[in-house]
Amino acid sequence: MSATHSRSILSRRLLGAACIAALSIALAGCASDRQLTTGSIPSMNKPLERMNATELHSAAESIGRAYDKNPKDAAIGMKYASVLTMGGRSEQALAVMQQVAIHNPTDRNVLAAYGKALAGAGQFDKALDAIQRAQTPDRPDWQLLSAEGAILDQMGDPASARARYRKALDIQPNEPSILSNLGMSYVLEGDLRTAESYLASAVRQPGADSRVRQNLALVVGLQGRFKEAEKIASTELSAEQASANVTYLRAMLSQQNAWNKLKDSDRKNTN
Repeated sequence: MSATHSRSILSRRLLGAACIAALSIALAGCASDRQLTTGSIPSMNKPLERMNATELHSAAESIGRAYDKNPKDAAIGMKYASVLTMGGRSEQALAVMQQVAIHNPTDRNVLAAYGKALAGAGQFDKALDAIQRAQTPDRPDWQLLSAEGAILDQMGDPASARARYRKALDIQPNEPSILSNLGMSYVLEGDLRTAESYLASAVRQPGADSRVRQNLALVVGLQGRFKEAEKIASTELSAEQASANVTYLRAMLSQQNAWNKLKDSDRKNTN
């Protein structure tokens, strides 16, 4: 078995969970999030992706109470689903978005958020349908194109996925979330060096957030450069979050002796 093929198989095993992270990036910037400005939503003192588990639980409780009072409100429902997803409660997030979609069946932003929830629950065919229905061919939304690409990657169609990412980049050049998703697409095929190139470019762009950096850290770590990966994973995060990310990286790389296998493969490729 070739080194490239071995690396591809290993990467696929290790990165099943990381695919969901890439998908989250694709959808996090959808038009749905741009509309969450109503005063009826409880304010939060930091972005969701930088909250720890306790803070996410508190945010879910607070926004959940607002949702209970007005379950037909699209903005509240989408925000609640987003918080639930970040807290690992994907089934509940989907249930919330199903109700929001029933009450707002023609709202593009709701359809996009519903697609996110479906994808988070692993229902990719339905997620793709929801995202495509949210899209308008005469004025395509780059965020929806990137989201569609991430779903297609999950469905095992990287060629179609990358075509969507490149269309998205035509509309929004150098957008870090698109570049990150394109990089993760190559991770799924085991092409870590190409993946790193796209992810490093994504990190250099204005507006790149911690989720983009964590994807880069993961890819660097998978190539055996763990100290560099730790440094990337710890950038702009609290000590608690940095520790959690480094622990996650170590767990990923310890599976099936992955760390040593990848280091050996990296040495062979550089000799």
